[in-house]
Amino acid sequence: MKKLAMITARGGSKRIPRKNIKEFNGKPIMAYSIEAALKSGVFDEVMVSTDDDEIAEIAKKYGASVPFMRSEKTSNDFATTVDVIDEVISEYHKRGTDFDMFACIYPTAPFVTADRLKEAVDKLTDSDADSLIPVVRFSYPPQRAMEIHDGRLIFRQPENLSARSQDLTPHYHDAGQFYVVRTESFLNNHGIMVGDILPMELSELEVQDIDNEVDWKLAELKYRLLVSDIK
Repeated sequence: MKKLAMITARGGSKRIPRKNIKEFNGKPIMAYSIEAALKSGVFDEVMVSTDDDEIAEIAKKYGASVPFMRSEKTSNDFATTVDVIDEVISEYHKRGTDFDMFACIYPTAPFVTADRLKEAVDKLTDSDADSLIPVVRFSYPPQRAMEIHDGRLIFRQPENLSARSQDLTPHYHDAGQFYVVRTESFLNNHGIMVGDILPMELSELEVQDIDNEVDWKLAELKYRLLVSDIK
């Protein structure tokens, strides 16, 4: 079974300029995704999809391939991850190479590890599911969510106010790190969050959204804490 790791790293970034190659604890943040994919040993190719020459050079420096540059169509603010994946698979096919499975890894996911990627690929390979998505549990029960209407708090599910937290069904959200998908399923469903999906639950220490400078600083602190715990 042939497997591809693709890291999606376009040049444009509004909230954090040059986000995908900004230094994170000593090296470009994208390097963590590349190194984890290479170290996992489960991929036949590790590539970066980008429209940016500087990103392409940094990707190659850390061991990834950049066999083609991303098109203008998939480099704008409206292009989706699915659009980028579709283009990558199509371009490889034109060059005579097809993959049975792929992992789409975000370039700003420094908490991704080689062990987690290998675990995810092995888990999907041993199943009949279409894809696998890492998830993290909501720290506070969404069943007790509130809204503000006309300056007043309104409980969305007042019937759950007296329920014990441990009696409420846990809810999860996408960890925003990577997806492992069977290529045939992706092409048939044209999506990564469709079909039969396996979960991989991560701890809150392994997950951090990085959308602004405060997130970035928190992520660096959390990363150092995580590395310290591992050691």
